[in-house]
Formats: sequence, C-alpha cells, structure tokens
Amino acid sequence: MTIARTVCLGFLALILIGTILLILPFATNDGSWNNPMVALFTSTSAVCVTGLAVVDTGTYFSFWGQLTILFLIQLGGFGYMMTTTFLMLLLGRKFDLKQKFAIKESFDRPFLQGSNSLVVSIVATTLFFEITGIFLLLKVFAQEYGLSRGLWLSIFHSISAWNNAGFSLFSDSLVAYKSSWLVNLVIPGLVIFGGIGYQVIIEFYLWLRKNISRQKRVFCFSLNFKVVISTTILLLIVGTFAFFLTEFNNPATLRNLSLQDKFLTAWFQSMTTRTAGFNSIDIGKMTTAGLFITMGFMFIGASPSGTGGGIKTTTFRILLNCTKSALQGKDDVVLYQREVPSTLILKAIAVVFGTAASIVVVTILISLVEPNLVFIQIFFEVISAFATVGLSTGITASLHSTAQLILICAMYIGRVSILLLIAAFIGNVKPTSLHYPEENLLVG
Repeated sequence: MTIARTVCLGFLALILIGTILLILPFATNDGSWNNPMVALFTSTSAVCVTGLAVVDTGTYFSFWGQLTILFLIQLGGFGYMMTTTFLMLLLGRKFDLKQKFAIKESFDRPFLQGSNSLVVSIVATTLFFEITGIFLLLKVFAQEYGLSRGLWLSIFHSISAWNNAGFSLFSDSLVAYKSSWLVNLVIPGLVIFGGIGYQVIIEFYLWLRKNISRQKRVFCFSLNFKVVISTTILLLIVGTFAFFLTEFNNPATLRNLSLQDKFLTAWFQSMTTRTAGFNSIDIGKMTTAGLFITMGFMFIGASPSGTGGGIKTTTFRILLNCTKSALQGKDDVVLYQREVPSTLILKAIAVVFGTAASIVVVTILISLVEPNLVFIQIFFEVISAFATVGLSTGITASLHSTAQLILICAMYIGRVSILLLIAAFIGNVKPTSLHYPEENLLVG
C-alpha cells in the first residue's frame, strides 16, 4: 500500500460513504429514497470540491442532506491524508516516517519537519477564515432571510467558498448578489485565500508576526510564496479586464449593468474561474470569447496545497519561464534569481500533458455519448470537471447517465491529480543510475 494508493483509495472511500448517506431518505426534501446516480454525482462533486450539480442543491436536498454535502466539502478540502492525520493527532499518536511522507505527498511539502504543528496550523487557519466569512456574510443574508436561515446560508457559502467548492443553496448561484460589494469581496476573499495554499498563508502570518513584534532577524519569503502571490495577482487583473472587454456589449451578461457593476461582475468572474465555481452571471449566455477565456483560467486553476484544482499557478509560471528561456537562448530556467531544478520542469510538463490528454479523451467520450450537444459546451464541462471548478453552461443535469459517470471519473482524477493516480497504479518506481548518450533532434 503506497502513499499514492492510500490517498486515491481514501478519496474513493469518502465518496462511497457520502453516496450512501445521500441515498437515504433523510437527505432529500420530500423524504424519499434518492436516485443513486444523483447521490453519487453529488458526493463526488462535493468530495472533489468541484460544484457541478445535477439537481438544485437548495431545494432538492433537506437540511440534513445539505449538512452532509457540507461535511463532504470540508473533508474533501482538507484531503483524506490531512483528515486522518488530524484525527491521529487528536488521539495523541505520534507520526512515523511513512505518515510524514504522506503529509509531504498530500501538501507537496518540500520538508518533513514540524508535521504536527503543520496540521494544527492548517486547521486553525481554516477555522479562522471560515468563521470570519460566516460573520461577514451574515450581515447580508440575515437582513433578507432572517437570523436562523441567514446563519445557515452564511455557514454553507463560507465553507463552500473557502474550499473552492462552488456549491450554492441559491438556484442561480450568486447572480442576485452581483451588485453587493460585501458578497463580492467576502466570497472572492475566501476563494483566493483558500486557493493560494496553506503554506503561503502561514508564511505570510510568520512575516506579519515578525514585523509586529519588531524582531531583528531577516525574513526571506520562499520562492513558492513569490511565484504564487505574483501569478495570482497577475491572473486576477488580466482576467478582470479580459471579461470586462469580452462581455461589455453582451446584453445577457454585462451590457445592461452600470460601469461599477460591470467591473464588479468582471472581477467576480475572474476570481471564480480559478476553481471556485460560483457565478454572478449566466455562464451559458457568455460570448464564445468569454467562454474560451474562462476555460483557459479554469485549466490553470489555483495554487499547490490549496483547496482548488487545475494544473496550478506554479506549473503555469514554470512553463511560462521555460518558454522565455527558450526564446532567449538560455539553458536554464530562472525565477526570482533562483534556478528551477530540471526535475520540477519535467514534473510541470508531465502535469500539463497528462491533464490535457485526459481532457481530450473525456471530451471525445462524452461527444460520442451526447452527439447533439455543441462542442464548446462539452469541452467547457470537461475542463470544469477536471479543474474541479464547477462552472457549467447548464448541460450537467440533462446529460445521459453514462456521460455523468464519465464526468464523475473526470472530477475524481482532477482532485487526486493525474500523476498521483498513475503512481497509484504503477507503484513505487525503483531509482536507476543508468544514463544514455545524448543526441539532438528537430523540435518545433
């Protein structure tokens, strides 16, 4: 039982448990036994923090069904290894070397020291942001729905946003709140901080604590912090202007809004396409250019050790600098005066190629099952599933059960990552010291 197999089987077990719970009569609003396909799809989408849904979550499921979905989102956001590790910590058990490697594999952590403190920090960070989001959203929802209903809406959307799940109890997601400054700041704030990764947040906290306490020691941000923060800010700015320009004259999205609301809505879409899954406009009525921009941002996704999916911002940045080095005729890839190891470059290429190949295969399979659907709708749905985003042009519920099963597999592969899944099948590969002679070939 390798670490990769443990993680993959752990997610499968969690999906199975969630499916069984959502099938039971207490989970549905009418008290009847749930459709197994609906339960399986919803459980997978929740555990994989995707947000794609075949039914209206707010009306189809009862309070207990919604609570089950919320627990699946939280556990899926933490990750299987994080959850089991935290439970072991509560039981007072110590970590052995294999469990430390499991933590490293789950969070892409480059070192093994301080695993106990890491787990505590992650849980504390999660609770801090989710509780803060609840109190801020309560001001909006309580005014409209009352205290009890408003509190539940705040809890659900805060946890869903922090975990980049995209599940909403409103049938139109957050379209009704596209003009609300508070909602358009709190939800994106939770999504962004949840997506940039725990390591970045903890590193920022340590820097902030040093400056407040006025310690004299020098604090240097890691390369991961610099790349994640700069790339995230760049993508948010570029995305906001891209959506503003492509949807400016679209009467179904931005045209009829004020200039302020146009920028606010464009900002929200720039944020949500990076694996959040919430929407403040009708995705199915976006322009073709807007849909392709959305697919590009969904493919990039969030950052390592965060709650989002995609190929990750660091992977995108490494390949971007690889291209830059190739155009400049350089043999090395440099980021912030640090050379990127060749092993990371190979891993980045493998992630992009594996994800792209998987998306192509799944798109072909669904196109064969649903020949009457428009290609861009299928392609959009598949990328959304693989990147665990949850945005949809509105075809999810109408898909054939076979196509829904294919999407379930896509969501699962996207959550555990294609490389980890392949490693689970292959097992531990023995290192070799064998080297072959080099020879050039034509490229490009």
